[in-house]
Amino acid sequence: MTHTADIRRDRERPALLDLFCCAGGAAMGYHRAGFAVEGVDIAPRPRYPFPFRQGDALTVLAALIESGEIAAYSAIHASPPCQHGCALTVGTNQAMGWGGTHKDLVAPTRELLDASGLPYVIEQPNGKADVRKDITLCGEMFGLGVLRHRNFELGGWSTAKPEHLKHRGRVRSWRHGKYHDGPYVAAYGKGGGKASVPEMQQAMGIDWTDVHEELTEAIPPAYSEWIGTRFLTRALLEVAA
Repeated sequence: MTHTADIRRDRERPALLDLFCCAGGAAMGYHRAGFAVEGVDIAPRPRYPFPFRQGDALTVLAALIESGEIAAYSAIHASPPCQHGCALTVGTNQAMGWGGTHKDLVAPTRELLDASGLPYVIEQPNGKADVRKDITLCGEMFGLGVLRHRNFELGGWSTAKPEHLKHRGRVRSWRHGKYHDGPYVAAYGKGGGKASVPEMQQAMGIDWTDVHEELTEAIPPAYSEWIGTRFLTRALLEVAA
């Protein structure tokens, strides 16, 4: 567990709070862009590569706002659980007749992020989650071995939306009893030609965890490095102006 005092000591890097951090895919990208990153997750994350505190992300954020300690940070990234609106979950539940419900944490997360007064990023996969698609990133934009489309809502700042490049082929997997080859691996689930742990690690550029569940939930660090670099460049330009 770390505290904001630890973050303040790294004066060469602006501090970023990484909420719902999982194993740190986003964190590594922000670190490479130039941030000092601190993660928060309700589950223990021993492989998280940066300072970490275990706890409910929204409770931690509310406490930081209440105490004024949020001022130690320059920006916030949040990846609230997406099962409520994820296309995979919604489609599977409908197809199988499952009636499970999932709590939507995007709206309360956004409310607290707005209350923080800090610029922020909310990340979600394609689906029905209520996020603006200010930025949409895909593995092909970075020459990765996964497609892994992700949408990002930007709060309190903006940047130009990049061009979505044409895919080079299909995701390698079995589908409806037929095998399809392709340049990308399926980094989710198990069976049916889904990627192995080493294949997911290589495809996404993640080598600090070999936990299957963490890899299937992670975003490639290249995504957040791209976003973080543009945030810091914009901040430097504003200071210069």
